[in-house]
Amino acid sequence: MRLDLADLQLFLCIVDAGSITAGAQRANLALASASERLRNIETSTGVVLLERRARGVTTTQAGEALAHHARLILRQQEALKTELGDYAKGARGTVHLYANTAAIVEFLPKRLAPWLAQRPQVRVEIKERTSTDIVRAVAAGLVEAGVVSSAVQAQGVQLQVVAQDHLVLIACDAAMGAARRQVAFAEVLGLPFVGLRPGSALQDHIDQHALLAGHPLDIRIRMGGFEGVCEMVAHGVGVAIVPAAIAKRYKRRHALRVRALSDAWAKRDLCVCVRSWAELSTPVRSLLAHLAMEP
Repeated sequence: MRLDLADLQLFLCIVDAGSITAGAQRANLALASASERLRNIETSTGVVLLERRARGVTTTQAGEALAHHARLILRQQEALKTELGDYAKGARGTVHLYANTAAIVEFLPKRLAPWLAQRPQVRVEIKERTSTDIVRAVAAGLVEAGVVSSAVQAQGVQLQVVAQDHLVLIACDAAMGAARRQVAFAEVLGLPFVGLRPGSALQDHIDQHALLAGHPLDIRIRMGGFEGVCEMVAHGVGVAIVPAAIAKRYKRRHALRVRALSDAWAKRDLCVCVRSWAELSTPVRSLLAHLAMEP
């Protein structure tokens, strides 16, 4: 038995109209074409589906069964069309995104929330990675997109700036010394530091620059988040390097002194990172376009 969706739609048009002539009009077919197609349907099924009467047609038991299943199939086809349309419009699916520490903690929550709230069928899976690892993963096609620091070596990928992400030094009054607006990283390498947990993308980035300067950081304690880091710094445990937005948020609460870092690597931006804009799936393209918008 071979019945396509057009056959099922025509049959239902005839059943609902109660006549072949009216059903053909509903299906936008000529009467002769509809009659021939109906004969082919009955030949294909091997049973009589309609009883022809002077004032129209009625369904046989077999016709009732076909009409029932035809309605189910066409409803499922419409649901499938709607669902696939949602995927095509970026309203459904799972978005995989890699991001560095600053993006995950400060940037993404406030930018991602309104976009995600408008798409109840979309899920987002975010993994924290260093900017270098993100670039490698995107370039290799392991993930479609990421959010990285502009200071990263961006070979094989394209970057688009979405936010400023300068790093600053925070300290308590006693540790900061003279009132200066900015300091160089080399000037504070001898001080005790409060760091983030091992594996934090931001802390790995800072530790790497300390090693390049030939003076590994003296980290007294590592905390799981910026709140803990700021609490420790406020009590004089050590100094710390955090994104400027984090320092601004916690400055008054913990009475922190904030100084800009003069080093070029600390004056960075956050960027979305892709291998090719043309190759992005619709949900990812929609998300990145939203992230690039002015808040």
